[in-house]
Amino acid sequence: MDEELLELQRQFEFAQQAKSSIRLSERNVVELVQKLQQLEIIDFELLHTSSGKEYITQEQLRSEIISEINKRGRVSLIDLADTIGVDLYHVEKQSQQLVSNDSSLVLINGEIVSSSYWDTVSEEINERLQECSQISLAEIAAQLQVGSELIISVLEPRIGTLIKGRLEGGQLYTPAYVARVNAMVRGAARGIAVPMNMSAWWSSLQVLLQDMDGFSGVAVESSFFQSLFNNLVKGGEILGSLRAGVHWTPSVFAMAQKECVDSFFSQNSFISYETLHKLGIPQPIQFLQSRYPEGKALDTVFVHGSLIEMLDNSVDDAVGCGSWIVSLTILPTSFTPQDASKVLSFCPTVQRALKSGKAHVLGESYILSDTFVKHLFDSIQKEMENISLSGHSAVVSSDTSHDDSSNLADQDEYGNQSGIGKSAPEKGSKKKKGKSAANVKGGSAESGMELQESTKKKQRKGKVNPGAQVSDPKSGAKKDTERLDQPSFLSEKSLIQKIMSMIPDLEEQGLDDPETVLAPLAQHLRPMLLNSWMERRKAAFTENAQQMKQLLDDLQRKLDEAFLNIQLYEKALDLFEDDPQNAVLLHKHLLRTAATPIVDTLLVHLDKHCKLKNGLQLEGSQIPEPVAMSSADRISLANGLPRSLSVKAIELVETLEGKLVESFISTARELIEESGLIFKKLDKKLERTLLHSYKKDLTSQVAAESDPVSLLAKVVSLLYVQIHGKALQAPGRAISVAVARLKDKLDDSAFKTLQDYQRAAVTLLSLMSSATGNEEDCTLDRISSQRELLEGLMPALKNIVTKS
Repeated sequence: MDEELLELQRQFEFAQQAKSSIRLSERNVVELVQKLQQLEIIDFELLHTSSGKEYITQEQLRSEIISEINKRGRVSLIDLADTIGVDLYHVEKQSQQLVSNDSSLVLINGEIVSSSYWDTVSEEINERLQECSQISLAEIAAQLQVGSELIISVLEPRIGTLIKGRLEGGQLYTPAYVARVNAMVRGAARGIAVPMNMSAWWSSLQVLLQDMDGFSGVAVESSFFQSLFNNLVKGGEILGSLRAGVHWTPSVFAMAQKECVDSFFSQNSFISYETLHKLGIPQPIQFLQSRYPEGKALDTVFVHGSLIEMLDNSVDDAVGCGSWIVSLTILPTSFTPQDASKVLSFCPTVQRALKSGKAHVLGESYILSDTFVKHLFDSIQKEMENISLSGHSAVVSSDTSHDDSSNLADQDEYGNQSGIGKSAPEKGSKKKKGKSAANVKGGSAESGMELQESTKKKQRKGKVNPGAQVSDPKSGAKKDTERLDQPSFLSEKSLIQKIMSMIPDLEEQGLDDPETVLAPLAQHLRPMLLNSWMERRKAAFTENAQQMKQLLDDLQRKLDEAFLNIQLYEKALDLFEDDPQNAVLLHKHLLRTAATPIVDTLLVHLDKHCKLKNGLQLEGSQIPEPVAMSSADRISLANGLPRSLSVKAIELVETLEGKLVESFISTARELIEESGLIFKKLDKKLERTLLHSYKKDLTSQVAAESDPVSLLAKVVSLLYVQIHGKALQAPGRAISVAVARLKDKLDDSAFKTLQDYQRAAVTLLSLMSSATGNEEDCTLDRISSQRELLEGLMPALKNIVTKS
């Protein structure tokens, strides 16, 4: 069989060496190859070379690539394409197939690398490592022009076999170098007796190694030190604990820590977290909870159960005795109020007392029994009731004192200050008509006194000594109303002072700090006291409701009567429009005599109504009596009203100093309507009724009058009613003008009688005003004779109104 094969080989060689007599051109060869492929005689793929003059099969290409790899170990695909003369595409395709089929080959960054190449490189690296003791992988990667990751992946499997060394942190070290560094780490670790940061430790070792190796040494990574250190810890060569991989605590230090903590905790039954921080324990709560499971963690300290039990017993005794206790005085001084509050939450007796309402915790560390708190509340509430019922701002007297001299004010003028009477009397009501007549009588008598005072003023050149007025000041009205909503005696500051005054020994017993206990105690009591105060106010509102209704009814009645009177008097002023000087005099007189009492009555009633509405308890009569007040008193009362009423009330007071009654009536009407009352307007029917009653009353007064001076004013008023149908209210200074305007309305004899009587009255008043009491008999005789003259003219004067 072998001989036959050898024969065939010789024949094949002879056939190849034999020269053909027929030569084919390149084109014929190409056509021949194509024809053979069409006939499927050549059933495999042929590749053109880069020159285009040769064909190469896939198997030949693969064979040549393998040959190059075996020859060089590491070959670039681009170099293969140039060497073989085939397009790069076909080279890459065949290379990928080769690498996929052969695990010893690797295609990296356009290069095919065999494992034998890495073995050769590893041997070279090992030779160099043994010479230098350490090599940087970055340096190797730069020389081989590959990545550091690839170098690590290739060298790691060969360390210990082809490479006699150790790979750590991007460095290759010889076993001798590793042993030397390991000895340095072990010695340093055994020499440390306090916790230390590993990073600072490794930095120190790196500096030491650089000093030892000089500039030729390679910087050692911290991970190398850490790896050696971890192996030493696992092997038990060094004792201690590593926290978070960077904090090393030697066992000797940990033992000293625990002994110190155990000693302090066993002696004091607590230990602060600050103490553990000073001992180098970074997580004191976790440390203490793991070491003492029976303890309790507070905000700043850790306590044993025995301390909680001691505090619980002390609180139980204080609550049972109806007293109070400060937990901070029982606990050690290092405890904060927050710690004290948390300790109390662990006390079973305290929690039961709080749930049952037998105790109260204030200021985080103060425990007060409910009995103690109730005693304080009852005492303050009782004192609050006494205050509100006696001298506090919640009590205002409705009676306004004034001396009798106020009745003599404005005696220099005369007119009906009390008004004509009530509003239109009901048909057939004799009682109301009688009251109107009484008002007219009072007005006529006052007019006589004003006539006398008018004559005296002329004699004294206008100097007047008015009667004194004493009124009830109302300057504090507004403040009283404001204090009702939030009484000043229930403020936190006042309650603190009250508690200190009621229990003087609090300061001695340690409860004198307002920020810690008195303020919380006042805040605890204040809502209950305010609730009690509001309930009393509500009860006061209920009690005052009937009084408020009666007050408003009385005010409405008085306003109806007074405004009907002043509207009636105002109509008589139209007769003097052509005489501005006397018209102003009449307007001022009417404002002073008729409008002023209306304003006083209105302000007093509104002031009392406002206080009743706010729950004040008013002493004195239910219905305010008329008072005489100064302008300042009126302004004070107006300011004390609610703002919507206060502005209009001040405007009303200012109209009293004006010169027009119409302005007063308009402003008064706005205030009355704003107050919710009704302004009654004078109509024709009421005017006729009032004039009839006024005339009737004046007629009876004139017939019964015996005083010659007072008679003149009543006769003049009655004549104006009879002639003009107007109710005139004139001051003494305007009587002569009023008489002069009757000249054309009376016959000559009647007017002469009236004029003579007026002059005789003026003469009599002049003599009376000039008399001092020490005059000679001649002056008295002249006064007596002048009075007799007037008395003689009285029948004639009365006869004038009777005929009219």
